Amino acid sequence: MFLDGAAMTMKLATGATLIGFAIGTLCAIGKRSKLGWAQRGATVYVEVIRNTPLLVQIFLVYFGLASLGLKLPAFTVALAALTINVGAYATEIMRAGFDSIHKGQLEAAECLALSRRQVYWHVVLLPAMERVYPALTSQFVLLMLASSVCSQISAEELTAVANFVQSDTYRPLETYVLVGLAYVLLSLAMRAGFWGLGLMLFPRRRRLGTTL
Repeated sequence: MFLDGAAMTMKLATGATLIGFAIGTLCAIGKRSKLGWAQRGATVYVEVIRNTPLLVQIFLVYFGLASLGLKLPAFTVALAALTINVGAYATEIMRAGFDSIHKGQLEAAECLALSRRQVYWHVVLLPAMERVYPALTSQFVLLMLASSVCSQISAEELTAVANFVQSDTYRPLETYVLVGLAYVLLSLAMRAGFWGLGLMLFPRRRRLGTTL
């Protein structure tokens, strides 16, 4: 049961990380665009999410969808809530990365006759992501730990399994000590995975010996 719960926790964390990063990148682009509606929409999204508790967001998604007649599995609801939450934080992290790109680099890329797609990928997106990569990875690990509150809507992740086991065995101390160790191992595994991903994505940092 604990292994199944850990697997569910990692599924939630992985799915929310991938989709949340995509949402955060798009919203960061929107906040820096010249389109007023995109700026305002991204700003409202970030401020609302960052100033409300994750548990409240989960309840809003869970009961909000139910009130609309959409009865989705607890896993789907939890994934949606976690994605919405981490997307707001990824937006601000990626925005900081974009702001760190000097305008002179863009001008130099244009002088080299690079296409807009090449400029955005090689001069803006990858360097920005490289500079904020440690902050991104830390946020995604925190997301995995925060997924424990999804037990409140009966998503069968690690903490939900622990609640069931301790109520069945009447041994809460042993149960939660084991779960605490499991979260430590999951965190270390995620950090190791992000470290390896960083080696592949940013070879320049590997040559400089600065990859985290």
